[in-house]
Amino acid sequence: MSVRMRHTSSHTRNRRSHHALVAIKTVAADAKGTLRLPHHLDEASGMYRGRQIAPAIEAGAAKPSKIKGPDTEPAAAHVHEHSHAEHANAEAKGVRGVAGKTTVDRPRSRSGMGGGA
Repeated sequence: MSVRMRHTSSHTRNRRSHHALVAIKTVAADAKGTLRLPHHLDEASGMYRGRQIAPAIEAGAAKPSKIKGPDTEPAAAHVHEHSHAEHANAEAKGVRGVAGKTTVDRPRSRSGMGGGA
Protein backbone atom coordinates (compact mmCIF):
# COMPACT_ATOMS: atom_id res chain seq x y z
CA MET A 1 0.00 0.00 0.00
CA SER A 2 1.37 3.39 -0.91
CA VAL A 3 2.03 6.15 1.56
CA ARG A 4 -0.51 8.95 1.43
CA MET A 5 0.64 12.43 0.58
CA ARG A 6 0.72 15.29 3.02
CA HIS A 7 -2.49 17.17 3.66
CA THR A 8 -1.56 20.56 4.98
CA SER A 9 -3.81 23.28 6.35
CA SER A 10 -3.03 25.48 3.33
CA HIS A 11 -4.47 22.80 1.02
CA THR A 12 -7.63 22.74 3.14
CA ARG A 13 -7.92 26.52 3.06
CA ASN A 14 -7.43 26.63 -0.72
CA ARG A 15 -10.22 24.11 -1.15
CA ARG A 16 -12.52 25.98 1.22
CA SER A 17 -11.92 29.32 -0.48
CA HIS A 18 -14.83 28.49 -2.82
CA HIS A 19 -17.25 27.74 0.04
CA ALA A 20 -18.08 31.36 0.81
CA LEU A 21 -21.76 32.32 0.63
CA VAL A 22 -22.74 34.88 -1.96
CA ALA A 23 -25.37 37.47 -1.14
CA ILE A 24 -28.49 37.52 -3.30
CA LYS A 25 -28.27 40.30 -5.83
CA THR A 26 -31.36 42.50 -5.61
CA VAL A 27 -32.44 45.57 -7.51
CA ALA A 28 -34.61 48.39 -6.18
CA ALA A 29 -37.80 48.66 -8.23
CA ASP A 30 -38.47 51.99 -9.97
CA ALA A 31 -41.99 52.72 -8.73
CA LYS A 32 -42.10 51.91 -5.01
CA GLY A 33 -38.50 51.10 -4.17
CA THR A 34 -39.26 47.47 -3.32
CA LEU A 35 -36.57 44.89 -3.90
CA ARG A 36 -36.74 42.41 -6.75
CA LEU A 37 -34.40 40.00 -8.48
CA PRO A 38 -32.72 41.21 -11.65
CA HIS A 39 -34.46 40.17 -14.90
CA HIS A 40 -37.63 39.32 -12.93
CA LEU A 41 -41.10 40.83 -12.78
CA ASP A 42 -41.76 43.30 -9.95
CA GLU A 43 -44.62 41.52 -8.18
CA ALA A 44 -45.75 44.59 -6.24
CA SER A 45 -46.32 46.76 -9.29
CA GLY A 46 -46.53 44.17 -12.09
CA MET A 47 -43.94 46.05 -14.18
CA TYR A 48 -41.11 44.55 -16.21
CA ARG A 49 -38.67 46.73 -18.16
CA GLY A 50 -41.00 49.72 -18.00
CA ARG A 51 -44.12 47.88 -19.22
CA GLN A 52 -47.16 46.75 -17.27
CA ILE A 53 -47.16 42.95 -17.60
CA ALA A 54 -49.33 41.74 -14.71
CA PRO A 55 -51.89 43.41 -12.46
CA ALA A 56 -50.44 45.10 -9.39
CA ILE A 57 -50.77 43.30 -6.07
CA GLU A 58 -51.96 45.42 -3.17
CA ALA A 59 -49.76 45.40 -0.07
CA GLY A 60 -51.07 43.03 2.58
CA ALA A 61 -53.63 41.45 0.27
CA ALA A 62 -53.93 37.68 0.46
CA LYS A 63 -53.46 35.62 -2.66
CA PRO A 64 -56.68 34.14 -4.04
CA SER A 65 -57.17 30.49 -3.16
CA LYS A 66 -56.88 27.97 -5.97
CA ILE A 67 -60.01 26.11 -7.03
CA LYS A 68 -59.41 22.38 -7.24
CA GLY A 69 -61.78 21.67 -10.10
CA PRO A 70 -65.41 20.75 -10.60
CA ASP A 71 -65.62 18.17 -7.79
CA THR A 72 -64.93 19.99 -4.55
CA GLU A 73 -67.24 17.84 -2.39
CA PRO A 74 -65.82 14.63 -0.90
CA ALA A 75 -66.97 11.46 -2.62
CA ALA A 76 -69.08 8.91 -0.75
CA ALA A 77 -67.30 5.82 0.54
CA HIS A 78 -67.63 2.77 -1.71
CA VAL A 79 -69.44 -0.15 -0.04
CA HIS A 80 -69.45 -3.69 -1.43
CA GLU A 81 -72.78 -5.54 -1.47
CA HIS A 82 -71.34 -8.75 -0.04
CA SER A 83 -69.33 -7.15 2.74
CA HIS A 84 -72.01 -7.76 5.38
CA ALA A 85 -73.05 -11.26 4.30
CA GLU A 86 -71.98 -14.15 6.52
CA HIS A 87 -69.97 -16.96 5.01
CA ALA A 88 -71.59 -20.39 4.87
CA ASN A 89 -68.76 -22.09 6.78
CA ALA A 90 -67.93 -19.25 9.19
CA GLU A 91 -68.49 -21.39 12.31
CA ALA A 92 -66.30 -24.24 11.00
CA LYS A 93 -63.58 -21.92 9.83
CA GLY A 94 -61.30 -20.91 12.68
CA VAL A 95 -57.91 -19.31 12.89
CA ARG A 96 -56.29 -22.23 11.11
CA GLY A 97 -58.96 -22.59 8.41
CA VAL A 98 -61.33 -25.45 7.70
CA ALA A 99 -58.64 -28.14 7.64
CA GLY A 100 -57.12 -26.84 10.87
CA LYS A 101 -60.03 -28.16 12.94
CA THR A 102 -59.38 -31.76 11.86
CA THR A 103 -55.59 -31.88 12.25
CA VAL A 104 -53.90 -32.85 15.50
CA ASP A 105 -51.67 -30.32 17.21
CA ARG A 106 -48.06 -31.29 16.75
CA PRO A 107 -44.85 -29.40 17.42
CA ARG A 108 -43.78 -27.18 14.58
CA SER A 109 -40.34 -26.65 13.15
CA ARG A 110 -38.47 -23.89 14.96
CA SER A 111 -35.63 -23.63 12.46
CA GLY A 112 -37.50 -21.25 10.19
CA MET A 113 -36.79 -23.44 7.17
CA GLY A 114 -40.36 -24.58 6.67
CA GLY A 115 -41.59 -28.04 7.50
CA GLY A 116 -44.33 -26.79 9.82
CA ALA A 117 -48.01 -27.09 9.13
